[in-house]
Parts: sequence; C-alpha cells; structure tokens
Amino acid sequence: MKIATYNINGINKRLPNLMAWLADAAPDVVCLQELKATDRQFPATALADAGYGAVWRGESSWNGVAILAKGSEPVLTQAELPGDPDDKQARYIEAAVNGVLVACLYAPNGNPQPGPKFAYKLSWMERFLDHAQGLWDTGLPVVLAGDYNIVPTQADMYETTSYRDNALVQPESRALYTRLLAQGWTDAIRKKHPDETVYTFWDYMRNRWPRNAGLRLDHLLLSKALARKLTAAGVDRDVRGEEGASDHAPAWITLRG
Repeated sequence: MKIATYNINGINKRLPNLMAWLADAAPDVVCLQELKATDRQFPATALADAGYGAVWRGESSWNGVAILAKGSEPVLTQAELPGDPDDKQARYIEAAVNGVLVACLYAPNGNPQPGPKFAYKLSWMERFLDHAQGLWDTGLPVVLAGDYNIVPTQADMYETTSYRDNALVQPESRALYTRLLAQGWTDAIRKKHPDETVYTFWDYMRNRWPRNAGLRLDHLLLSKALARKLTAAGVDRDVRGEEGASDHAPAWITLRG
C-alpha cells in the first residue's frame, strides 16, 4: 500500500500536475492540502475518471483538505478537528481506507509571529495532539499525513538565518512536534532516511528550488501497527521542478500487506 501527502497549492490550477503525478506514481491513498476551492469546485469527476474516489472539505480561496483512494471510496470519519466548534477553517479530514485510518491535516502556518496567527497555530496543534493521542490509544492502524508547517529540526532545512523569526522553526512549534512523537508515532521519512537531507518544500522566492534551499514540512507519522509494516519512504522531488508546480513535492510511504 502506497500512501502519499501532497500540498497541491490550488487543486484546480494544478490539476494537470496532479493528474500526471497520479498516473506516474500510482499511489493507493493521497492526502491533499491547500485545495483553495469550495466543496462545489472540487474536481471530483476528473479524479473519478482517473480512478480515485475522494472525500474532501473545501474552503473558498484558502485551506481545504481531501483524501483520495485508488479504486475505492474513502469512508469519512471526521470532517474537522475536534476541540473548537467555532473554528471553521478547513484544515482536517479523516477517513478509513482499506483497513487504515487516514488523517489528513493542513496545520496553520502561524506567521507573522508573535501574534494572533502564531497563537492560533499553537492552539490548533494542541488540539491535534489531543486528537492524535485518542487515535493512538485505539491501537488501530493510523497514519497522520499532511503539511504540518513545522520544520522539526535544523537538519530539516537548508543552512540559513532567513527563517530565524519564522513560525515554522520556533521552539514552541518544534516542541509540539516532539511531543507528538513522544506519544509513540513514527516519523516515516526520518525512520527510512535518518541521516539524509530530505526536503518537501521549496519557496517560489529567491531562487530556492534551483538552489535546493528547501524545508521538510510534510510528514507521515505512523501508529505502531503501521510502523512495523513500513518498507520505504521518500519524496518525489522532480514534481516540484515541473512547469506550473506547487511549491511542495509529494511525500510518500509504502507498507507491506
């Protein structure tokens, strides 16, 4: 089983890029973030024609998350992150796919910090940690996949001081990611590439893609049941270099049956 996460940065604008990658990589499950489309604008028909069922939660111009499943229909279990009924941002969706509970998240960016956006980032992640603990406690096979908008360590970014004040690298942000791992979750990419430089995001600004000035923001965390089945993990870097590409590349794992 191949599970991927991909911040598509506008699903309709980048639908040709997405379709080409789906045809080439043939993932069984895909978590998408930053749809930047309402529910009605989601290209469900085009994805169905490509062989993928989907559940999604859209939002006009911003955010939006979806889970795709090849040859099947995901069974929706959550359409929002519990803990704050007043939070209307489309940042979380969860579904069962072929015996695996798949959580797809698009965590807040948090910039500029300090300020209300950073406070929201931290409070959202606290809610996510609470929910993740509940998922862990079930003992079910679970993957938490998405754009966490956290660079876990200095090894997960290029050498620079330009991000010094960025919300993505603040001690408070990194501490939340560390606490998540302390629940027991396995960072699949780091498990398979403990010492390698792995990036999933290259900003459009300052020539960062040609310079390989990247960050690792997109993570797949595995419950104990899935961590035992992990056979490979990686990033489809070349996708980022294509014309009209998102500023993220797909990250993926494979699990033995």
